[in-house]
Amino acid sequence: MRQQTHKRGRFKNKTVAIVAALALGGGGAAIITANASASGDNNNSAQGGAVSAKSAGGTISCPDVSQKLSGDVPKGSQSQVAKGLGELDNQVATAYQQMNKGQVSGDEALTKLNDQRQQTLSQMGQAMGQGGGENSQLQGMSECKMQQVAQQAGQQGGQQQGGEQQQGQQQGGDQQQGGEQQQGGEQQGGDQGGAAEGGEGANDVPGNAGGQAGNGPAQDDFVDITKVQPNAEQAPQANGNGSAGTFTSECGVGEAGLRNSDNVIVAPGVSNGAHHMHDYVGSDKNDAFANNQTFEQGGTSCANQDDKSTYYWPVVRLQDGKDEADANQLGGGQEGNVGTILTPKESKIEFKGNAQSKVEAMPKFLRIITGDAKAFTNGDANANASWSCSGFEDRQLTDKYPLCPEGSDLLRTFDFQGCWDGQNIDSANHRDHVANAAEDGSCPQGFKAIPQLVNTISYENPGDTPFAVDGFPEQLHKPITDHDDFINVMSEELMKKAVDCINSGQQCKN
Repeated sequence: MRQQTHKRGRFKNKTVAIVAALALGGGGAAIITANASASGDNNNSAQGGAVSAKSAGGTISCPDVSQKLSGDVPKGSQSQVAKGLGELDNQVATAYQQMNKGQVSGDEALTKLNDQRQQTLSQMGQAMGQGGGENSQLQGMSECKMQQVAQQAGQQGGQQQGGEQQQGQQQGGDQQQGGEQQQGGEQQGGDQGGAAEGGEGANDVPGNAGGQAGNGPAQDDFVDITKVQPNAEQAPQANGNGSAGTFTSECGVGEAGLRNSDNVIVAPGVSNGAHHMHDYVGSDKNDAFANNQTFEQGGTSCANQDDKSTYYWPVVRLQDGKDEADANQLGGGQEGNVGTILTPKESKIEFKGNAQSKVEAMPKFLRIITGDAKAFTNGDANANASWSCSGFEDRQLTDKYPLCPEGSDLLRTFDFQGCWDGQNIDSANHRDHVANAAEDGSCPQGFKAIPQLVNTISYENPGDTPFAVDGFPEQLHKPITDHDDFINVMSEELMKKAVDCINSGQQCKN
């Protein structure tokens, strides 16, 4: 069995000390009452935009086939398997949109979806050529269900009393294993997707301000960072055999013209494979159809032109009711990703050492994903991104968006896996070939330490305007779904420089 590759990062618990109300006075009230539509007076219907408010009762949850794959997918079938995985995601997105626009009931959506998945999985099994056309890894993974999502209690038309947010008593934490949230012990049935828009419901909670209209985020997804108890753990100190240096690659913050909703690691050759927009730094050639040769021959935003690596992550949007350029596009407004996209102030790309050993060069074209874009329905096993505010870095959140005080920037931190199996640049589920170090910094047996990428992204304080990370429609823009992707395309000389710098204890900027 492979070593567990999940690490909680530098925070002690999945859920932190969450206050019962976001008592931010005017700021909290602004979050509750901003209910503008992201598409103005277009009603979001002509282009298949934001979905019905009544969908907040439930969301579609399907087995994540990509994470269940183990071992090697035969080389000759990799392209077809990738397209199959992309089609599975597309089927879920379509079912979610049809259900929440009232075109089908929840039961009808699931029945059709499960039939489609069964057919696609059968084709994938045949392509993989095992078990007479039915690959054992894919059996039993066609059935999707409706995962219930808690409605916000005590809300009337989005109004607050004295700026205080009203919500039911929370028991056992705000989020449970398996990604389901409970609040006040109340849950609404998930089969409400076909209900008409209007009335009280999801639009009354924060985060639906920008016209997310039922696919999140919700009031309970936000927390005042000043009310959170410090929870960040200190990184282990390097011993005599360890490596304490750092190597920073300066690659800018990305350009709007490079954004797309592809994912070349998870869904190569599949347009809109991510169903949400990514920001890109490093390589300027990253799309669904890029390959290793494409990256080598392309340009880079990095100061050192020998770093043609690609670093990409989902964009963050203000829920401000304004149209972006992708308002009527797949990956954008058609899939509930709406509002003004925030451009980062900084993306700090830093490679760190290992407390127990020297690091070895990572192989060229090594692919690493940290976090899980489907953690809300998958559960938190691979949720590894964290949110915080500048000046409050000792408080890290995985399943809440922080509301930062004036003068404090919004922060996202991605701790990538720092251990490699020494053989593979990728794996079937894109996780088994890398692992996180243990609490003392040691790598699992059979793995070796490599420079560990830590990407910290900062944004101007959004103030009273709620925000959300882009995501798959059914993931409801939950903060726990944040993630980051990396493909190493450094030259051998530059990688050697990074390794030497880290192992000698220097702090180098590239």
